[in-house]
Amino acid sequence: MMTALGLMSGTSMDGIDAALIETDGEGTVEMGPTVELAYNEEERSLLRQALADAVAMKRRNERPGALVAAERLITRKHADVVSDFLKAHDLSPDDIDVIGFHGQTVLHRPQERLTVQLGDGQALADSLGIQTVYDMRAADVAEGGQGAPLVPVYHQALVQAAKLAGPVAVLNLGGVGNVSYIARGRDPIAFDTGPANALIDDLMMERTGIALDQDGRQALAGRVDETVLGQLMAHSYFGEAPPKSLDRNAFSREAVAGLSTPDAVATLAAFTARSAAAARQWLPAEPKLWIVCGGGARNPAILNFLRAETGVPVRTADEFGWSASMMEAQAFAYLAVRSLKDLPLTFPSSTGVRKALTGGILAVPGQKRVSA
Repeated sequence: MMTALGLMSGTSMDGIDAALIETDGEGTVEMGPTVELAYNEEERSLLRQALADAVAMKRRNERPGALVAAERLITRKHADVVSDFLKAHDLSPDDIDVIGFHGQTVLHRPQERLTVQLGDGQALADSLGIQTVYDMRAADVAEGGQGAPLVPVYHQALVQAAKLAGPVAVLNLGGVGNVSYIARGRDPIAFDTGPANALIDDLMMERTGIALDQDGRQALAGRVDETVLGQLMAHSYFGEAPPKSLDRNAFSREAVAGLSTPDAVATLAAFTARSAAAARQWLPAEPKLWIVCGGGARNPAILNFLRAETGVPVRTADEFGWSASMMEAQAFAYLAVRSLKDLPLTFPSSTGVRKALTGGILAVPGQKRVSA
């Protein structure tokens, strides 16, 4: 068993999640304490500018425009989170075997074999004195995989440990939605389903100055425009067979521009649910249960829409004693241990990579820097 601390800054760009687990990187996971740190508006503004500047990137080691400053911010904030976490729980760096550091995705174009997660893993390891596994998507993309989703092997460990009768769909609703199909005797099937919180967050920021629909209040107060929803569902992505993955900005909220804020948010929430339910066409069998994690698990409007679309039980990860909000941070701790053990992080059925593949770069404190 190893003690691993996972760090996640998601595509919703709301803050950093940190989660401690004890795991063997296979079937045993014991969950420990967690913490989250929200970015302030100035920091979010810098990250949004980095996201815009990243569009021009052609090589993954480029850092045009705001990306240099954003990478420094990401690395410093993650170091601060870990330092504060250790103090809060009376831990020393020697108590942590490995950090799993996802970084901040600013560009994801697997068709161009290009994925970029900001964050200096070597600088983080040096500042904390803890070995760190980072850049976990790159190896998969370099071998022709989608580089996403990475979390399914962790979903599989949780579902199997809970002895749930399958098949089970674990739906992560962060900035983008992704599903893991878990069935006995096979590797997880996984792919991005469509938008999740990113469109809603961006619309809320634009119209209200607050980058989320707290507790789904706007969506619950609004009415779904079925005509607009049909236009959104006509996107070519939904007709593509997996493996497939999405950039955060793959979808536009332009279609809801003429709607009131409650109706626009309700329609985007329904879009998240309907696109997730539409993923069933690519699965071997209908899931008997949907388990929702990520920020979308706190949005009752999305959950209600998903229940209506699937017609089967929809529950949150918290109901199983997991963590809906910290699932990805825990997963990157788990993946870091798998990386150290040279175990697969991705599979042909999850990313389309040609064979099961490990990944990640190991940064040891004080070692010579690894070139990207």
